Amino acid sequence: MRLLLTLIAFLISVAVSAQDKDQKIIIITTDGLRWQEVFKGMDAEIAKNPKFNQEDSAGIFKKYWDKTEAGRRQKLMPFFWGTLAKQGQIYGNRAYDNKVDNANPYWFSYPGYSEILTGHVDTLINSNDYPPNPHTNILEFFNKIPAYKNRVAAFGAWGAFDRIINEKRAGFPVLNAYDDNTAVLSDPVMKLLNEMNQTGFKPFGAGETLDVFTHFQALHYLQVKKPKAFYISYGDTDEFAHHGDYKYYLDATHQFDEWVGQIWNWIQHDPDYKDKTTLLITTDHGRGDVVKSEWTSHGQKVLDASQIWFTVIGPKVKPSGEVKKSQQLYQKQLAATVAQLAGFNFTAEHEVAKAVEVEQK
Repeated sequence: MRLLLTLIAFLISVAVSAQDKDQKIIIITTDGLRWQEVFKGMDAEIAKNPKFNQEDSAGIFKKYWDKTEAGRRQKLMPFFWGTLAKQGQIYGNRAYDNKVDNANPYWFSYPGYSEILTGHVDTLINSNDYPPNPHTNILEFFNKIPAYKNRVAAFGAWGAFDRIINEKRAGFPVLNAYDDNTAVLSDPVMKLLNEMNQTGFKPFGAGETLDVFTHFQALHYLQVKKPKAFYISYGDTDEFAHHGDYKYYLDATHQFDEWVGQIWNWIQHDPDYKDKTTLLITTDHGRGDVVKSEWTSHGQKVLDASQIWFTVIGPKVKPSGEVKKSQQLYQKQLAATVAQLAGFNFTAEHEVAKAVEVEQK
């Protein structure tokens, strides 16, 4: 009897191990999306301000206004509040003292993305022009696991990701801004997307492309190459906020929500990914709100720009929705969290912050 129980335990252990090796992770970020819009929807005070509404306050209210916060956030982000809130967990609503913050002291992009991906804060990383990141990131960690080797990739709208992820050292493709995507996939779809991206309108200059190109390049790569660890970073939310265009910022948020839903719905209908994929969705930093005019800005001088949010969904995540527990969490915990949910312990040459205690099934 004892031998039989030992054999059963061994077989269960082997099955769990095999299942973990087949788990996929997808990390998705959108730059500088405030927790205020995620949890409360459009801000009427900003929308009424002619400095920010692009002379279309009525249009903003028609599209996104509701008398309740629940109604407003549902209109702005219907996938988040119609699907993620039912099947996953959403963190960062400070109305319930559920706090998520940058641990880095700078509250802008390179330090934020480095913190997300490495699970570590290096105060020497204090500029968006910082050279290639010296710290191992979560994608690099997965690429060193035999079951994930050469099944890792990243796509970003911003041209700094080859440095943030340290593409040369990491050993997997990082396609950002106006990189030639045919270097990783030379089929007709990628060639067309590349041509459109290279020759199309460049409102943000040479350093950042529009999200529409990043999204469809990444989605096509996901569907064709089927990576096991994947990162997609969108940027329109930050760009339009810096320009003070609240209407476009809201539209970019709404579009981001739709694209995340498109990715998740594809995952749920693909046998290689269905019930085997964990999504972590978050942002690199917050923006101002206490001083309303500072919603366009972030950084150390903006009081509340460290305040962020995140959401997780996947086969191990209990579908408990909006987390209302009083707690203080940090961005640096996210890398270990997504690794743990996929069945791994993220370790690196640097200290890695402990995982968030996500309620599991």
